[in-house]
Amino acid sequence: MRRFFFVLTALAVALNGCKKLDQIPQDTATKEAVFGSEKGLELYANSFYKLLPSASDAHKKDEMSDYAARSQAPDFLVNGAYGPRQSNGWDWDGLRNINYFLENNNNNKVSAAVRLQYNALARFFRAYFYYTKVRRFGDVPWINKTFKVDDPDLYKGRDKRSLVMDSVLADLNYACNNISRISDNSRSLITKYVALGFKSRVCLYEGTYRKYHDEAGLTGSSEQWLRESADAAQKVMTEGGFALNTSGGDLAYRNLFISTTPVATEVMLAAVTDANLSVYNDANWWWTSATYGARISFTRMFINTYLNIDGTPFTNRAGYQTLVFKDEVKGRDKRLQQTIRMGDYKRINGGALEAAPPIFSYTYTGYQPIKYVLDDTKYDGGGQNINSIPLMRYAEILLNYAEAKAELGTFTDADWIKTVGSLRQRAGITGGLSNKPATADPYLQTVYFPGISDAALLEIRRERGIELSLEGLRFDDIVRWKKGDLMTKVWNGFYVPALNVPMDLNDDGKPDVCFYQVMPANPVAGVNYINVAPTINGGPNPQRLSNDTSGELTWLSTTKRVFEQKNYLYPIPESDRLFNPKLGQNPGW
Repeated sequence: MRRFFFVLTALAVALNGCKKLDQIPQDTATKEAVFGSEKGLELYANSFYKLLPSASDAHKKDEMSDYAARSQAPDFLVNGAYGPRQSNGWDWDGLRNINYFLENNNNNKVSAAVRLQYNALARFFRAYFYYTKVRRFGDVPWINKTFKVDDPDLYKGRDKRSLVMDSVLADLNYACNNISRISDNSRSLITKYVALGFKSRVCLYEGTYRKYHDEAGLTGSSEQWLRESADAAQKVMTEGGFALNTSGGDLAYRNLFISTTPVATEVMLAAVTDANLSVYNDANWWWTSATYGARISFTRMFINTYLNIDGTPFTNRAGYQTLVFKDEVKGRDKRLQQTIRMGDYKRINGGALEAAPPIFSYTYTGYQPIKYVLDDTKYDGGGQNINSIPLMRYAEILLNYAEAKAELGTFTDADWIKTVGSLRQRAGITGGLSNKPATADPYLQTVYFPGISDAALLEIRRERGIELSLEGLRFDDIVRWKKGDLMTKVWNGFYVPALNVPMDLNDDGKPDVCFYQVMPANPVAGVNYINVAPTINGGPNPQRLSNDTSGELTWLSTTKRVFEQKNYLYPIPESDRLFNPKLGQNPGW
């Protein structure tokens, strides 16, 4: 894979600190060798891709989100557990690499057109770098040059968010206008349409952040950013040649996440695996292990947002609150069965296909994800997965467009059909595809978004949560919508009617799990027994039922999660503030 060869790049960057360029060892790459040929520029530019997440990182990016119950509460949400001393992310190496390239890509031996496209790529990655920094810290120093030891700006303070994000937008516009590559079959390289797709993501984030975070004092410019988002998304939609994947029937959605080769119809950018180069990921291990990873499971509060197959809200069903797992998952949006273990889901074990209901050695709620998991247990131990992990999909671009237009008040029935309607049609939903809704869903309004009355916007947010679940965008959505309170909701699981009654989770006539407070004298073979007594091992039991002897499973209510205004930004790390006191600190930290 081209982007992983960084040897020449590292040598070239190292030269920037060399005092005597006339005494270079014979085997050392010179500036001339790097910047004096198109091949040298290509090899250097490959180093920028290190800023993108690896496949093993990408599938874990939603491990802190409102819909994810996990083994432990994140320190970030526990009072006294997180602060400037624990904070990280204030690193600038990747930026220096980019700025060094932009300063030195001026050798006339390479045509102006070639230099232009590589500068455009570099500026895309500078925008990518700064977007990650602003999301995390808010105000950051804008740096567009390499520093020498005596540079007076080396210890400068932070620049305002508005200046930095205006500079990010300028870089993105430059990239979108000048990246010459319009397609890439490997889906591992940045193209013009990936840049436009990323611009739609960035501008949607910034536009909604400014709209809902009035404390930032930038509400007056929110519409400009939303228009930029919609325009960028529309260009991808009309020019990019992408479409929603429909091959694979009822597995069309899940195939996007378990395919070895990225599904090029819809996947725009991916972290690609390659067995020939021993490039794998650890998805099966992380999503099935009882000991490795965060053991993420969805909450019932979120699973309730999946529609019935006829397009009506599941929460309109009489008695939905007390439906047991095997019944509540029937007749739903087909993405549900491609996202969690349910129904007739099976896995290969030693060559044999076996029923695979949710297992409580992993899940705390009963809603066990399968989105990135290969259906063969041979991949479950260690990093052996061969599936590529999407980093950007056409589905996201449709949702960026829909949300930006809805926030601007210009979202039409035609927009609904080509965005949310198309996604729901792929999901097997039969109703409500042709017209945007006129009536707000009371469940979404009451439980999720009390301040939103626009029925279409509510549905777009529902769709975004479902379609993009576990793809690393959810916490960013929570932040930009200013809905941090969702991070503190009870981690609830499926409904348990009674203690000591084994439950059949996949409706195959065989019991799978039983909840008890006193272990039965004669347990049923093959049934997983879960203790939900008030205390366990001398302390409070983190696994309970909401009504003590019946009700929804609850997990880790013994640990209080808190989301305050300060949590919308991370603190500047203490070590960096000591090094440069001009950085100051984010409010509340």
